[in-house]
Amino acid sequence: MKTKNVLVTGSNGQLGMCLRDMERKLLSIHNFFFTDVNELDITDGTSVSDFIQKNQIDCIINAAAYTWVDKAESEPELAFRINAEAVGNLAQLCKKNNRFLIHISTDYVFDGTAKTPYKTDTPTHPISIYGKSKLEGEKAIFFEQPSCAIIRTSWLYSKYGHNFLKTIVQLGKENKEIRVVDDQFGSPTNANDLATVIIEMIHQSDKVSKPSVFHYANEGVTTWHGFAEEIMNRAKLPCKVLPISSVHYPTPAKRPAYSVFDLSKIKEFLNIEIPQWKESLIMELEKNNY
Repeated sequence: MKTKNVLVTGSNGQLGMCLRDMERKLLSIHNFFFTDVNELDITDGTSVSDFIQKNQIDCIINAAAYTWVDKAESEPELAFRINAEAVGNLAQLCKKNNRFLIHISTDYVFDGTAKTPYKTDTPTHPISIYGKSKLEGEKAIFFEQPSCAIIRTSWLYSKYGHNFLKTIVQLGKENKEIRVVDDQFGSPTNANDLATVIIEMIHQSDKVSKPSVFHYANEGVTTWHGFAEEIMNRAKLPCKVLPISSVHYPTPAKRPAYSVFDLSKIKEFLNIEIPQWKESLIMELEKNNY
């Protein structure tokens, strides 16, 4: 297998940190260049172009994003600059220089009104600024037509950054009971599992000649309430999780009520099996001594 120079943007986020962890195991295969906004601002096309040329980058994993879902409602310009315009810059550069792009997108490109798992070609309809900005990023990639895998994911968690797992564990340690919405359905995704799939996508990048959308999450479906209950039980925290309706937990940005993916395309394309969400959660909790 040919060694590739791989640029990871947004490498201080959850996924980027998990890729950093994996890099230690993959050092003999690929050369990784980890950057965040302080080292490389993806909204600056000239800087990105210079970086690609200087370091002879073969592949870009774009894990950089504006992910503050509620804050995006009051900062739409910044959200679109990072999630759409910057993505267009990356796509244009990858097309021009014949580089492979892996771009991470989201379940928020859908409105959540479906009753069956979303296929990769299901029509999109975002209901928040964040979702709209991420969809515009996808559209920018299709406009430029680089060799690109767009991987939509959902309910991402890890030991890094701000995420549902860490929040629930902390709340469980501080409270006797908490309330969590039970009418939003989705699939929790372990960021380490996603990182593993991304590396496999690099290995099979020669199969991708134009933009192609994939869905990745861990197998199985639950609600935020069900996810929180499982965390409490597995972490052996004596905190009761009470179900509430989303109407009793209003947020500035609307959330999709249903964020379940059809995973068949990525499983067939990469010839992989995807772990159940409960199995990955258990491994995460045990590995990090929650």
